[in-house]
Amino acid sequence: MDSILKRLATSGMAFQASSLLAGLLALFTLPLYTRSLTAAEFGYAETLLTLVILTSILLRAGLGEAFIRHWHEAGGDDARRHLVRTTSGFVLISSTVALAVGILLAEPLSELVLGTSDAALMSAGVFGIWAFTNLEMAYALLRISARRRAYLIASSINVILTVGLTVTLVVFLDEGARGYVLGNYVASSIVLVGLWAFVLREHIGIPRGPLLLGPLLRYGAPTIPADAAVFLLNVVDRAYLLRADSPTAAGLYSVAVKLATAVIIFVRAFQLAWPPLAYSIVDDQRAQQVYARVTTAYMIVSSLLVAGFTLLGAWLVRLLTAPDFFAANEALPWLALGWALYGLYLVLVTIAGRAKVTVRTLPSAAAGLVVNFGLLIWLVPALGVVGAAISLCVAYVAMLGVLFVLTRNVFAVPFEWSRLVPLVVVVSTFSVAGELLIANDGLTGFVLRTLVLLAIAPALVGLRVVTVGELKQLLEAVRRGRAAEAG
Repeated sequence: MDSILKRLATSGMAFQASSLLAGLLALFTLPLYTRSLTAAEFGYAETLLTLVILTSILLRAGLGEAFIRHWHEAGGDDARRHLVRTTSGFVLISSTVALAVGILLAEPLSELVLGTSDAALMSAGVFGIWAFTNLEMAYALLRISARRRAYLIASSINVILTVGLTVTLVVFLDEGARGYVLGNYVASSIVLVGLWAFVLREHIGIPRGPLLLGPLLRYGAPTIPADAAVFLLNVVDRAYLLRADSPTAAGLYSVAVKLATAVIIFVRAFQLAWPPLAYSIVDDQRAQQVYARVTTAYMIVSSLLVAGFTLLGAWLVRLLTAPDFFAANEALPWLALGWALYGLYLVLVTIAGRAKVTVRTLPSAAAGLVVNFGLLIWLVPALGVVGAAISLCVAYVAMLGVLFVLTRNVFAVPFEWSRLVPLVVVVSTFSVAGELLIANDGLTGFVLRTLVLLAIAPALVGLRVVTVGELKQLLEAVRRGRAAEAG
């Protein structure tokens, strides 16, 4: 079991090292952006960036998930090369068609999506769809083939180029929201072409032999509505705030999302590292045990991160944003919790994928979307950005409940409820008590809230949610993993 946790931790670190770099750079550049962009411009740009990812999910047609699932079943290098060429070629064609159509219809699309006429901004977003979609497929190949060094180099270059271009366009050239969007995706296209030319040349080309689209689409297609519905949860809140409240509210909400960097990085690292590892375990009984232990470990770490944002988020907001964005703190704890719940949802999605019942993810995603939209209509008029963030959290809870019910009989995982229940009770009690009873400003408030946060870990050890021995084993596994990576 320790070896599994070590592989998960080291893979997560390797595949998410660039995101850690991006998160750190984002903390330094956020003060520049919040002083160079209005909250409304930030709202327009971030709404468009989320739409890029949503559209990418549709254009990939579930082939990214199918590709990862079938990689271990492909026999030999030739079969895997054929698999890659089939999936990447299909995605390249679909994204290129979308690019051409999107640029032609940029003006009406801008009116429809953003509620404003800005064909240049919309065209930048459409280009982003093409670059992001194809780069995701290239990254997926690097991850599944365990080419960690290549992934680290490519993704790190992407981060550095993105930050450099975005700062230049937004801060120095005053290109506003358009510069913010273009800075993200011009860098991605450069890295993509570099990967195609120098790293993935043997996997790029016309497939030789019969296409594999039939079985791939049969596996991947059922995941499209579910994945799209799940991601809509991250789009509909900002889009609803943009149109029903104001672009300024959407901008504040987007800043709160960016400030939840630590949780986002952790969840994305888990998202990248977990599926390849989960599907590589052949024995079902061992897989069930691993899934249970990984869920416990994930919840311990994510719960502590959410508690940190709940208790100390106000100081982070005041440190890293302009005064016009200080109100983003109100939504920050809820958004941190929402991201943590999303990572937990990924565990259940993997269970459905292992049992090859991916179609069962659709009812859960649909339930979450309905709950989210209904709560947005109810809560946003009264609570603004806080209402949107609460809606997101409740939607994820609904999704978890539905998917748990639908998958527990097809692949039963013995979740460690004796640990999970006290974990949630302890972290919730400390966080809520600190938030309600201690001021969220001044030195005294900071010190007292920090002490409350630090007291959570001993309480968890005292209740044997986690033991000192397990912590030592995990730290040693991570240390050995990092040493192995360096070697």
